[in-house]
Amino acid sequence: MSLNDFIRDLDNLVDSAVERFNEAVDKFDGDVLEAARVEFLGAKSGKLKSAQKGLGKVGKDDKPAAGKRFNEVKQRIEELFESAVAKLSQSSGGGASSEAFDVSLPGTLLPVGHVHPITQTIEELKDIMGRLGFAAVEGPEIEDDWHNFEALNIPLEHPARDPLDNFYLHAGAKAAGGDMLLRSQTSTVQIRVMEETKPPIRIVSLGRVYRPDEIDATHYAMFHQIEGLMIDTDVTMADLKSVLHLFAKTYLGQDVEIRFRPSFFPFTEPSVEVDMRWNDAWLEFGGAGMVDPNVLRAVGYDPEVVTGFAFGLGVERLCMRRHGVNDIRHLYNNNVRFLSQF
Repeated sequence: MSLNDFIRDLDNLVDSAVERFNEAVDKFDGDVLEAARVEFLGAKSGKLKSAQKGLGKVGKDDKPAAGKRFNEVKQRIEELFESAVAKLSQSSGGGASSEAFDVSLPGTLLPVGHVHPITQTIEELKDIMGRLGFAAVEGPEIEDDWHNFEALNIPLEHPARDPLDNFYLHAGAKAAGGDMLLRSQTSTVQIRVMEETKPPIRIVSLGRVYRPDEIDATHYAMFHQIEGLMIDTDVTMADLKSVLHLFAKTYLGQDVEIRFRPSFFPFTEPSVEVDMRWNDAWLEFGGAGMVDPNVLRAVGYDPEVVTGFAFGLGVERLCMRRHGVNDIRHLYNNNVRFLSQF
C-alpha cells in the first residue's frame, strides 16, 4: 500500500468519526455515543485498530511518515470522543425531547452554622426577664478593684480577693478604681448602673465571667452569668422568690423543683442559695438575696428609703438542665456533631 493511499484512508476515518460523534451529541444520546466509541476506538475490532494493521502494508521507507500520521489521527479521534462526552454531561437529559433545566427548582442545600446553645440560652433568658420588666444591660469584662470588690462590700481581707481565686492582670494594669482583673461576677454591671441611675431600677446583665476553678463536669474557668437587680421602695424577699420561681418555671418547665437555702454573700443580707432538682439530685445554680445596705450606700442610695434584691445564676447550668447535658465541657469542646443538635 502506498503512503498516499494509507493517509487517504486515515483522513476518511477522521471524517467518519466526526460525523458519528456529532450525531450522538445532536441526539443527546449516550447509547449512540457508546456505539461510536466501540466502532472507532474498540480494542478488538475498532476501525482505528484495523487502520493500525495497515501500517504493515506501507513501504519500509514510508513507515515513519505513516506512523506519525496514524498517531495524529488516533489523538484526533480520542479528542472527538472526549469532547462529545463533555457535551453530553452538560446536557439535562438523555434525549432530544428532554425538558430544559428548570432554574426555579431548589438547589442542594449546603451545611451552614447556627447559634451556639449558650448564646441561644442567653437570648431566651433576656426575653423571659424582659417580659418580667427587666431591661438587659452590659458592662466591661476587664474590671477594677472598686467595681469588682469594694463597692460590693467585699473587704480587702476577704478570701474572694485572693490572687489564686482571680485572674489579675499584670502589675502595670492599674486604674482609678485599683488593680485590674477579669471580672469574677456580673454584679459589677449592677454597680455601674446604680452609680449612674436613680431608683427605681429593674435590670439584668448577662455575660462572661472568669474564675480559676478546677475544670470538671460542672465547673469551668470561663462561664456565663445572668445577674438580676431590682431597687425600689418596699422590695422584699417575697418579690425575689416570686421572680425566681416565675423565671425557673418559664425556662425549665412547670415540673422543675426550686429550693432556697440560707447562705451568706457580702453584697446581700439576708442571702440564699438557689438549687434546682436535676437527675434526682439538687444542683446549685445561683445565689440571691436582699441588697446589703453597705452596697446601697456605696452608690449613693439611702437604705432607709429604698431596698432591693439581687440574684446571680449560671447560664451554662440552666442550658445543661434544659437540654440534658451532663458535662459543661461539651459546650466548649467545639465538637460540631454535638453542637449541631441544638
